[in-house]
Amino acid sequence: MWHRGARQGLLALSVMLAGFLVYVLATRVESVPTPGLMSPLLGRADASIDHFTFRETRAGAVQWEVKAARARVFEAEQRADLEEVEVTLFGEKGRQLSLRADKGVLDIAKKDFVLEQRNGPIVVNLGSGYTIYTNHLAWTDARREIRTTDPVTIFGQGLEVRGVGLIGNLDSEEFKVLADVRMDVLP
Repeated sequence: MWHRGARQGLLALSVMLAGFLVYVLATRVESVPTPGLMSPLLGRADASIDHFTFRETRAGAVQWEVKAARARVFEAEQRADLEEVEVTLFGEKGRQLSLRADKGVLDIAKKDFVLEQRNGPIVVNLGSGYTIYTNHLAWTDARREIRTTDPVTIFGQGLEVRGVGLIGNLDSEEFKVLADVRMDVLP
């Protein structure tokens, strides 16, 4: 008889301990953010690199170079999230395009990147003397073109061109404003 009472006592004690454990776990454990909701610059990076540099070369010649003050590399996704980015693109016949942005994402496999400016525009300086202003810019390496769907302004050689969207080929240095194009001749 006393065995039955001991078993019931132990069972009650086990239930109380399990309840206490559930309470502690429910109130003391910090929640882990869902990966899809995290900022790209936080979380599960495989490597964090200060003074990051990535160069694309073909036939021994540098095609473009991305530098960032900080980078977080995600090997499984083949991507690097960048902060304080400087980009230089080298075209045919020595043509060059340079720009700066607050942040960016580099697709390491495709060699494409997307850049974004938080405050103010990205300033794209072309070797020909033209300057392009926009707040978002994407580079597609396979086509060697820059692209944006955001508002854009181009200044240079006495012209100001405004519009929405841009496609530009680095090698030919041809740039097309896609919509709502307005052009002014400057004095």
